[in-house]
Amino acid sequence: MTSTHTYDYTRAHTATHLTDVILGTISDILADLGINMDRLHREWEQNENAIKAWIEEGSLDTVVLECHQPWGTVAPVIEFPVSYTTAGEGNAEFTASRARAARFRAKLDRVPMGTTYRLFCTFSGPRTPQPGWGPGQRASIDGLRGINFGTLGSAPHASTGMRYFHS
Repeated sequence: MTSTHTYDYTRAHTATHLTDVILGTISDILADLGINMDRLHREWEQNENAIKAWIEEGSLDTVVLECHQPWGTVAPVIEFPVSYTTAGEGNAEFTASRARAARFRAKLDRVPMGTTYRLFCTFSGPRTPQPGWGPGQRASIDGLRGINFGTLGSAPHASTGMRYFHS
């Protein structure tokens, strides 16, 4: 019984940590690009609860940030893939990755005024439905160049990375 409790406790903390890493990085990227974040702030708790629940249950594959430019171009697209381990080993790591992410964000392509964003989540299997989230269609990344940032944050049971697709 104690080991089950410890496992659930660790998994919940991992989900909270990685959700903070993902949403914090999305917020930083939108701010750097000058994209209006009113909706992100308004929906923060809803998005946080959904992403955290999906990481905790192990169903979340990738969180996707799409930047929709006024004339229809969708770029950049930033993916935050989530990887799971069964061993439960690993340390919560974010500070060093956050500094690396800040240097990387400085190199992001600029977007025109009026650019908006959309968030999508992809899944590795069945998931628990979450309020405010429903089916959607991702934009194609065909023709975009990709850069793999590597690990953005890690904790026992899971980690998240970042991939950047641009024109």
